[in-house]
Amino acid sequence: MNGNRKAVYIAGIGIISPLGCGLDATELALRKNNSVIAPLNVFTTKQSPALPVGQIREIPGISSLPRTHQLGIVAAKQAMEGYALAPDAVIIGTTTGGILTTEGLLASGEKNSEKYSRHGLTTVAEEIAQQVGCSGQALTVSTACSSGTVAISMALKMLQSGQAEWVLAGGTDSLCRLTYFGFHSLQLVDPEGSKPFDVNRKGMSVAEGAALLLLTTEKPQHPLGRILGSGLSCDAHHPAAPHPEGKGAASAMLKALNNSRLEPADIDYINLHGTGTPDNDLAESKAVRSVFHNSLPVSSIKGATGHGLAASGAIESAIAAICLQKDFLPANTGCREPDPDCKVSPVLQPENQPVAAVLSNSFGFGGNNACLVISKTDCSHVHVSGNRNAPLTILGKACMTGVGHTKESMAAFLGKETMAGILDLKTVSDKLPARKVRRLKRFSRIALALAAAAHEDSGREQAPHSVFMGSGWGALSETYDFLDKLQKSNEQFPSPIDFVGSVHNSAAGQIAIMHKATGANITSSGGDYSFEQALLAADSFLEMDADKESASAFVLAADEGHPQFSPLFDPSIEPATPLADGGGGFYLCKKAMPGKLSVRLCHYEEQTDTSPESLIAALGGKDTLQLNCGTILAGIPAAWSSVGEEYLKNFTKASGLDIPIIHYRKFTGEFASASAVAAVMAVYLLETGEVNPDKKILVLGFGKNVTAMEFACQ
Repeated sequence: MNGNRKAVYIAGIGIISPLGCGLDATELALRKNNSVIAPLNVFTTKQSPALPVGQIREIPGISSLPRTHQLGIVAAKQAMEGYALAPDAVIIGTTTGGILTTEGLLASGEKNSEKYSRHGLTTVAEEIAQQVGCSGQALTVSTACSSGTVAISMALKMLQSGQAEWVLAGGTDSLCRLTYFGFHSLQLVDPEGSKPFDVNRKGMSVAEGAALLLLTTEKPQHPLGRILGSGLSCDAHHPAAPHPEGKGAASAMLKALNNSRLEPADIDYINLHGTGTPDNDLAESKAVRSVFHNSLPVSSIKGATGHGLAASGAIESAIAAICLQKDFLPANTGCREPDPDCKVSPVLQPENQPVAAVLSNSFGFGGNNACLVISKTDCSHVHVSGNRNAPLTILGKACMTGVGHTKESMAAFLGKETMAGILDLKTVSDKLPARKVRRLKRFSRIALALAAAAHEDSGREQAPHSVFMGSGWGALSETYDFLDKLQKSNEQFPSPIDFVGSVHNSAAGQIAIMHKATGANITSSGGDYSFEQALLAADSFLEMDADKESASAFVLAADEGHPQFSPLFDPSIEPATPLADGGGGFYLCKKAMPGKLSVRLCHYEEQTDTSPESLIAALGGKDTLQLNCGTILAGIPAAWSSVGEEYLKNFTKASGLDIPIIHYRKFTGEFASASAVAAVMAVYLLETGEVNPDKKILVLGFGKNVTAMEFACQ
């Protein structure tokens, strides 16, 4: 409902980076203005000499968890220090997950799938949530190097809308062979160490770290700052290179200012993304000059720390809080002679200067741009909130399964035949422009085909403004092929194309490029609930990127079946389980349209027991359910079959529902994005009259989490 947005305060901060562990150590290192980038020693390589990286010498505590998880937990415990409460939600940005551990296991030939149980990105958020006692939503964002900033942006929207009062959000990534050799294969690494905005800069330095912010709408006794607003955009230009004029970056900065109700003159300091690559720094400088016509202090800290990938934006948000608390400007470490072509003047030595508001930039592969405005606590502005948790109107639909595209899949479903299997690549991409997809592998082609089909089904000429995508496992083919070639070539010839395609948000970036979608572009990775997380993100950000009349998006999820990786990573796939893959999605808009079908995410929480009361309450209570609900599509992953079946039994008994229940995974097969196909099944049943369109269809998930999507005619 409309009203004043709640102020969002920073109650606690946790940070571990190459600069040190904790806020005090970080500030001290920044004041010394020394680079801590040094030759790699986290793992051994056959290269000599090793490339310089930003690495953490010692992680407090001893843990058998993957390195990314360990770093995140250290930051989480710091952020929660002094607070006995459990956050309502945890939102984590990450790109590496457990891949460093996976790389070692693959090299040793390990075949035991239990050893790979923490490979998935979603396990990072789940482990951190467990450590801080959060039984609410544990959400995962993977938008390359903007992930940590997007995670904080999602927390901001959740808090402002009143969905939560306390959220722990940020980013964590560890060094690994995939990113170390991947960026080197792109010739983006400076062998002397990163020196952003210097005339002699040659590239970045890959790094690791974690930072988490405890955010709240309850003003703490000693707040560390406020998050005023955020801005997201997509270049829709290139999978790995920025728009040369910085158009997407400028758009994100303007959106962050508008969302904060600030003018450019209100910003006292910009924490630049500034990786040290020639093209990125030049594009960012053009973007800054187009928004800020007056000169103001700017700097990038990546010459000191290296580029912490998904963690970098969260680390820089923590450093922005230091700037606000101490009236301090960090230097652009490594820059000795500013590049005259950039036409910005970075802070070359640490300075003490009043700072009331900071703009922090984060940009990543796929053209993903995210900016935050962080201010002192006493900075106050009035905001008007949008309508959260309102149904999203369905304008077009599409799905893909082992038997074909939407038409073939729905025919099999209505004929009570299996849709499970692996569709041949030619059929997957038979309607895609061959020239544009020739270098793309299975995951991106499935996603592109879904978006194109949903657009065609909508009958609309204009494509959506934004892209919200979910994937449990991302681009398995590119990841496998990159690591396989790396090993077989004795670390000499890793594939740059496979590296760029291996990031989880690669497919969403390709969709944006093909459809010129320059709004928010968010990829969620929530395992079996990735599509539900994509819906949640769409509900949060659609109105922020466009007015209500035009706010529209692709919301979809996809996963590929991979013969080597799927049985190792997905606990629902046993060695004898036939591979299945595909996905589904919609062309959605925020505007209500009478007569159109709609979708609403009603419920999402960790399954702590099999008591259904909270689910029934979220769906309107027993009487409402019995009156309005016509059919249930139930999704129970094989790995959670016993617990899921018990929950479903308890739910139907407690709700008193006596309606058809369809176990949709019996049709789709086992793959993480099966719920996206089930969503299209629900729409098809209502459109064709197989289910009374005056009734609602529920798509329920029972497994590690309990979820509910509601489909109805408006």
